[in-house]
Amino acid sequence: MNQLSDRLNSLSPSATLAMSQKSNELKAQGVDVINLSVGEPDFNTPDHIKEAAKQAVDENFSRYSPVPGYLGLRNAIVDKLQNENGLTYTAAQISCANGAKQSVCNVILVLVNPGDEVIVPAPYWVSYPEMVKLAEGTPVVVSAGIEQDFKITPDQLEAAITPKTKALILCSPSNPTGSVYSKEELEGLAKVLEKHPQVIIIADEIYEHINYIGKHQSIAQIPSMKDRTVIVNGVSKAYAMTGWRIGFIAGPEWIVKAVNKLQGQYTSGPCSVSQKAAEAAYTGTQKPVEEMREAFARRRNLIVELAKEVPGFEVNVPEGAFYLFPKCSSFFGKSNGERTIADSDDLALYLLEEAHVACVGGSSFGAPDCIRMSYATSDENIVKAITRIKDALAKLS
Repeated sequence: MNQLSDRLNSLSPSATLAMSQKSNELKAQGVDVINLSVGEPDFNTPDHIKEAAKQAVDENFSRYSPVPGYLGLRNAIVDKLQNENGLTYTAAQISCANGAKQSVCNVILVLVNPGDEVIVPAPYWVSYPEMVKLAEGTPVVVSAGIEQDFKITPDQLEAAITPKTKALILCSPSNPTGSVYSKEELEGLAKVLEKHPQVIIIADEIYEHINYIGKHQSIAQIPSMKDRTVIVNGVSKAYAMTGWRIGFIAGPEWIVKAVNKLQGQYTSGPCSVSQKAAEAAYTGTQKPVEEMREAFARRRNLIVELAKEVPGFEVNVPEGAFYLFPKCSSFFGKSNGERTIADSDDLALYLLEEAHVACVGGSSFGAPDCIRMSYATSDENIVKAITRIKDALAKLS
């Protein structure tokens, strides 16, 4: 007898976490699996950040923190937004949460009513449509293929907006594609949004610092968009702090107040020690951020070069984040004699079992013709993984 709520039954499990679990199970059996499925830096948290956490423990930062986070951290975020992005906020316009994931979900839950529509450009991060469903809203998926570098156009946006549209989720640099919206592209989208003042923009900028084309551009920097944009960011990717679970929003005070009210009822403030570590991340040296970015840029060049040599893959050049998202539909319907590849999820499973490389099929990202590979791993692993993938795909005909 299923007594679970309709709310839960409407959700899909996370495909990225599922694939990561499958690869861990194979590893536990002694199989040499190269994991390209997980979206986290393979670097350690920089030492000065760890030292700040140890100091916080010694100084007894062990009690409840304010719901939106310590004032010291929020002020550090205010300074970061001013210095790096040219954006002026107050501490009252910042709310910290248990990772950027909770930050996105908080905003959706405080804005969306049953039946409201939220525009989700595809390919999208797996959790966006599920969060909209959780809020009893309707995800409106707008697809952008590899031929347009996986970025939606102003015309596509215009066509998707209806009187029921409550929000647009914009992720740049993007998970899963690594695509980055330029200033001109954001201005094009803003021109459309100016005609529809009811639409709030949720700008997920968690990959801001992993950018290979120059300075990060935020849609909040466009004057007409600032008061209706909620920036989501955090320390996970730039500072190699995925497990510390600190994200934040910066936006209109009425939305931030609503998020604080919601968070006050179901998690309260995020981990006290992690907040002190995050404060050190924002106020301390930024040298490790640049060192990691340079390493990711080198790996990006390596994986693109190698993947372009795989017959049947269609590859674009990602401009940020640490994902490659090749189109692989040329393999659908092919067989190695024992099994036939139906779709990209099937292909990902085949690569795990045959090549012992974990990737994630594109269906969960709203792009069933593609497959996601994370290159947040060593150069040696990238070379080995693509060699194995190439050999396994050559067996399909």
